[in-house]
Amino acid sequence: MAHQTSLRTNLQLGIYRVIDPFVKVLIKLGLTPNAVTLIGFILNVGVAGIFIWGAEEGTRDDLSEVAWAGGLILFAGLFDMLDGQVARLGNMKSIFGALFDSVLDRYSELIMFLGICYYLVANHYFLSSIFAFIALIGSMMVSYVRARAEGLGIECKGGLMQRPERVVTIGLCALLCGITSNYIGGNYKLYVPGIPYHVFETMSLFTVPITILAVLTNITAFKRLMDAKKSLLEIENGENN
Repeated sequence: MAHQTSLRTNLQLGIYRVIDPFVKVLIKLGLTPNAVTLIGFILNVGVAGIFIWGAEEGTRDDLSEVAWAGGLILFAGLFDMLDGQVARLGNMKSIFGALFDSVLDRYSELIMFLGICYYLVANHYFLSSIFAFIALIGSMMVSYVRARAEGLGIECKGGLMQRPERVVTIGLCALLCGITSNYIGGNYKLYVPGIPYHVFETMSLFTVPITILAVLTNITAFKRLMDAKKSLLEIENGENN
């Protein structure tokens, strides 16, 4: 766990070094952290819009909208880091700003998953849409357990699938899925002799990671719950002693 945290911290610091010049430009332009957070939210509304438009106007074998949505997910995710850096480097930290950021992050993720579920249902990927909804549940519970634990005075930040990991996973896989469809076709299916159903299709590059996400997010939420329980028991035992 310590190695995982250290690796994540080092990666985050490396990203900060890359984006800090851009952050300083945003500060000079007069953008506040809340404005940057709002831009990220609007971009996620755009992500949902692309998925919904693709579901209504596209075809099942045309996955170009998935690629565009994936690229926008990654771009919108960048603003999750920018708002915090604008607050730090611009000396604009505020308690309400932290709350505003957390609330819009939840709205952004909900709206993104709304678009994904709409797209999957419209294109008859019903089982995958269920897993996408389970991934949404897990994502919300990861955040909720942390918020509730911190409300009780317990730090609770561990786990594999925190928000940055979720955003990068969904964004990259959607982008890869859409780009790959240009080479093998959006309706490509792989069959194995003796098995009546295909074992892989182009869309699997997007739906399989979402299924894995559905499992890992809920495991992360449960692990955080157990970590919080352990910390609370230690506090209670200390008080009784």
